[in-house]
Amino acid sequence: MSTQEKLQLLKSKKLSAEKNIQQFLEKIKSEDSRINSFIQINPDALKEAREIDKKIKQGKAGKLAGLAIAVKSNINVRGLLATCASKTLENYKATYDASVIEKIKSEDGIIIGMTNMDEFACGSSGETSAFGPIKNPAADAIPGGSSSGSAAAVSAGFCDLALGSDTGGSIRNPASNCNTIGLKPSYGLVSRYGLIDLAMSLEQIGTFSNDVYGSALLLGIIAGEDEKDPITFDEKIPSYEKEIETIPKLKVALSPDFEKLCDKGIYEHIRKKTEEACKKNGWKLEKIDLKHIELAVQAYYPINYVEFFSGTRKFDGRKYGFRIEEVCGPEVLRRILGGSEISKAEYHGLYYRNALKAAQLIKQEFESAFKKVDAIICPTVPKLPHKIGAKISTEEMYSYDAMTIPANLAGIPAISVPVGKINKIPIGLQIMVPAFNEARMFQIARTFEKLEK
Repeated sequence: MSTQEKLQLLKSKKLSAEKNIQQFLEKIKSEDSRINSFIQINPDALKEAREIDKKIKQGKAGKLAGLAIAVKSNINVRGLLATCASKTLENYKATYDASVIEKIKSEDGIIIGMTNMDEFACGSSGETSAFGPIKNPAADAIPGGSSSGSAAAVSAGFCDLALGSDTGGSIRNPASNCNTIGLKPSYGLVSRYGLIDLAMSLEQIGTFSNDVYGSALLLGIIAGEDEKDPITFDEKIPSYEKEIETIPKLKVALSPDFEKLCDKGIYEHIRKKTEEACKKNGWKLEKIDLKHIELAVQAYYPINYVEFFSGTRKFDGRKYGFRIEEVCGPEVLRRILGGSEISKAEYHGLYYRNALKAAQLIKQEFESAFKKVDAIICPTVPKLPHKIGAKISTEEMYSYDAMTIPANLAGIPAISVPVGKINKIPIGLQIMVPAFNEARMFQIARTFEKLEK
């Protein structure tokens, strides 16, 4: 059932919010022990649903009335655990709602629970959580990370929509592997107040859904300027979900520079899907050079390490939780130690500032490209995911995000849309557009969604 159909049933009272939530809770209880997508279920979810039903009967319900929304465990929801999937914060209950949660609640969305993730968002596989790895409901492989639980929860049918956070692909990567839609908005479009972030200059809260309509609806609600987050922009937020059926005349581009970073079979799959969409919709297909994107992974990790190290200095065990270095997993410790060493070397300008320069080159390259084309298309993940527990190198793990990191460095929006499978593993097609052009991005995503039906 689509998000739009579900909302119509709720609005017409053919389905109650209580029944919707109850069905999800029963499914989670019977199936999530295998998938491990949730760390905590909201104990008040049914009570909140009954209150929403009263508002629906009175005709006073919001745009999300009765929908179940899962939340990544690094986003504060008052009264629920914000663990970041780490022993550091295993008993920490949020004392306030993040701005995105306030907006969801104001539109009568129901937070069904807090999802599992790579510890402190450090990971690309869903295997680094202190609460155990997350299984992929759509394939015998890792779900991808770090927003693994949110992707898995949507894919498994445990909720209607979900929130994640994306620093270098942490929404789009698991969306691709789990056969869902995953969106990273423009930097500054959505408030990060209440997010326990990984790297402040790159990260954005975004959405998961099983259809483009769901992500468009949820983004329109959580987006907008917030005085609590100085990086947010005063942009007019349209009703994205009302515009997705428009099919504009476009120039879209593939890039041989992305092709170099990708397994041949995956890239050919994406190329064929793109050519099919262009032929059906009368779009013009171009090739475009993005020579600096090969620097993306090398530029990203020094920035990530330094900003993560800086952000974790508050986890010293004095005010709440435990001292992070004493209880964290190996990937978190690697980034803390790496960030510490890079910071010490920074008076020479050896790493962090050079990484920022490389990021600026990539941003400028995208800005130039978007003067020639309306959108750039590429695979979401450059290779098929490994099986849970398989031993791969750190370099191999980091390379999963080679196609997604450039959008974070450039500050532009990007969405991953399912476009079939290879060897029974879902493949995501990534659409990138200029900053604050989410409406166009959703329109393009919707056309690819229709191709798969």
